[in-house]
Amino acid sequence: MKIPAIKQLVESQTLDTLLAAEEALLEEQQPPFEVPGEDEGEKLTHVFAAIFILNHMRDSGSEFKDSLREYTKKVRVSIS
Repeated sequence: MKIPAIKQLVESQTLDTLLAAEEALLEEQQPPFEVPGEDEGEKLTHVFAAIFILNHMRDSGSEFKDSLREYTKKVRVSIS
């Protein structure tokens, strides 16, 4: 997971385009735009993160950095 890649997606894509990219990646197809990442798993991680962050920003009125912090908390809890 690379924070600059996630930030780039949050700043350049809409929730709808990210959802389309998620679906394409899950179906092992090319997403409708370039998703940064070394492999399909990393690309999907970046898309998942960007979707979470955009939703969190919208729902809570938070800034990117605060929504990113919430996402990384969830990741840490899930792997511990």
